[in-house]
Amino acid sequence: MAKKKSIVSLEGAVKTAEGLTYKGVIMEPIDEKCEGCDRIVPFEDVNYCPTYAQPSRKWASGVCNFATHMRAEMDKAGKVKVNPLKASKRAARGR
Repeated sequence: MAKKKSIVSLEGAVKTAEGLTYKGVIMEPIDEKCEGCDRIVPFEDVNYCPTYAQPSRKWASGVCNFATHMRAEMDKAGKVKVNPLKASKRAARGR
């Protein structure tokens, strides 16, 4: 069976002076690098990430591991890490 994606909404979120408060967590607006991600949820004309409250900190060390739009680009690169031990055993068998 196909797995259905659950639609995330920020129902019950409250706009405060610190930012958007959702389930006791203060959420920041998305970073410009997040544009195109499937996880983005709009709330009062501002986009938020329900997966991570501070999206800019996720991008600080490289690529956000929650970014759905970056996974497709990484897979297309074709770089796959190969275990050298397994590779040598395959070569010995003639594969």
